[in-house]
Amino acid sequence: MNRLRIADDVLDAIRRHAAETYPDECCGALIGQSPSEEGTPSVHAVVPLANNTAEGPRRRFLVRPDDYRHAEARARSSGAQLLGFYHSHPDHPARPSQYDLDHAWPNFSYLIVAVERGRPGAVASWRLRPDRTTFDEEGLEETRT
Repeated sequence: MNRLRIADDVLDAIRRHAAETYPDECCGALIGQSPSEEGTPSVHAVVPLANNTAEGPRRRFLVRPDDYRHAEARARSSGAQLLGFYHSHPDHPARPSQYDLDHAWPNFSYLIVAVERGRPGAVASWRLRPDRTTFDEEGLEETRT
């Protein structure tokens, strides 16, 4: 099983973002270090992104090309890498939807936080399989900062 290491203050920031945007979905980029070998990627910052999807932010999020470029630039400016994206599922589990699968890119982590009645709950991270048929759950390793 793949793993994703994330700093506790970063995870807290994601949870706050999810609560602030409820009942809409929040979204943002995961910034950190990806080891060159079979090590564990480590998230140490996030870049919150605007959720301006034309389908409405209540049940969808979309990373636009300008947002992607902005997130990559922020990562590079800090000597880090874009490791993936996070978003919330208001009043739904922290599992990828069909929409998430249809819009996912390979080689990224997708962290999802469930938000029940405005309160952040379960958090899970997922990676798209190389054949793009489904996601596999990554283990989350929370580190203290």
